[in-house]
Amino acid sequence: MSYILALDQGTTSSRAIVFGLTGRPVASAQREFKQFYPQPGWVEHDPLEILESQITVARQALEQSPGEVLGIGITNQRETVVLWERTSGKPVHNAIVWQDRRTAGFCDELKARGFEKTLIEKTGLLVDPYFSGTKLAWLLEHIPGLRSRAEAGELAFGTVDSWLIWNLTGGKVHATDVTNAARTLLLNIHTLEWDSEILEILKIPRVLLPEVRASSGSFGNAEMLGGLPILGVAGDQHAALFGQACLEPGMAKNTYGTGCFMLMNTGEKLIPSHNKLLTTPAWKLEKTTFALEGSVFIAGAIVQWLRDEMQFFSSAAEVELLASSVNDNAGVYIVPAFAGLGAPHWDAYARGTILGLTRGSGKAHIARAALESIAYQTRDLLRAMQKDSGIQLKELRVDGGATQNNLLMQFQADILNVPVVRPAVTETTALGAAYLAGLALGVFTLEGIRQNWALERRFEPSMNPDQREKLIHGWDRAVGRAKGWLEA
Repeated sequence: MSYILALDQGTTSSRAIVFGLTGRPVASAQREFKQFYPQPGWVEHDPLEILESQITVARQALEQSPGEVLGIGITNQRETVVLWERTSGKPVHNAIVWQDRRTAGFCDELKARGFEKTLIEKTGLLVDPYFSGTKLAWLLEHIPGLRSRAEAGELAFGTVDSWLIWNLTGGKVHATDVTNAARTLLLNIHTLEWDSEILEILKIPRVLLPEVRASSGSFGNAEMLGGLPILGVAGDQHAALFGQACLEPGMAKNTYGTGCFMLMNTGEKLIPSHNKLLTTPAWKLEKTTFALEGSVFIAGAIVQWLRDEMQFFSSAAEVELLASSVNDNAGVYIVPAFAGLGAPHWDAYARGTILGLTRGSGKAHIARAALESIAYQTRDLLRAMQKDSGIQLKELRVDGGATQNNLLMQFQADILNVPVVRPAVTETTALGAAYLAGLALGVFTLEGIRQNWALERRFEPSMNPDQREKLIHGWDRAVGRAKGWLEA
């Protein structure tokens, strides 16, 4: 038997999973790494710790593999910025994470200078600190000496995929794929090339940037992992859409991780959003497939917060039991805007809010409200997505760690009034990366990927419509209170 190794570099941990040609995992390893919060709203990672953790788990997974591994697929947290020296490979600063909001003021400045329309039309993105371009601009502007070194060609920029590829190939390959490039605010999604006008607006030297390649194809050989070829690369949410076999226009998935990310396949048609969603390449094979995307910044992270900061429980797995101990939220709502609000609100100044507390409110109600906040935010995304696409979703395919929470999945189906479908393999982000590598190897076909997808459980909506509307009304009011809390 032959196998594919998927490297899944996430926001809080690095994982490696070996998949067989049926799309089933046969070996895996995972390691968490440290989060840094230098100031309120700032989030950083140590790029060397990311690299070390990813290589360690990759070697562990390879050791567990029951047979020959043919190649590697990489999927990664998107928008996170790494800047390093070309000669030494040493990072010149901590990685600035996608959740980081330090460039909110700069984004406001770009809007005030009249650049918003150009940036949206060319990139499919909104002018928000979420994306890589303003983070890179911040580094060049605020860290002494970096701009002159960048202009001299001494430095290299990349999102996490490029950082891994550079190191795995011993500095031979400085590349990214279209899905990661499209999240930088620097790529013209109509041409799939770096945009000269945007680079000038943000004052970013082109010499910093990696080569943009298709999502399936050669990215060099991983010298640090026995010379295995790197043959597939995609940002985590694009990989999950592919791994969920959402290969036809109108199919959609939602990934429940640190954040929550919904993508709908729109085929070869690039659909501009009128409801503050993102238009993005879903992947590039021989042709480019596009998608609409909505991003929720804080999803599973709200459960981590209850565990680590509030100490409601010792394990995230306990949240379902605690939340299930009460019949409803008793009027308690949590808006987890710890890093502002993402789509469709895009409010960088919103902050986390708990509303509706009474003397009868307890840990269980807050835990339930935390889980429900994930479902409400997803509902906001789907509503905007259906307006943009004109497509009424038939079902929502779901993946990610939080999908094992049956209470959350049933509430999600109820609040959407759409069936929620959980696949047999929920590690679809890593699976998508493996599929992209396997396509390049010729061991997977698109039809085979469709056939590999299998159902584990289907959650049908069962909530009374009046109750649904009452809950949604309460959520909308809560969001209104949380928005604009820290106006510039």
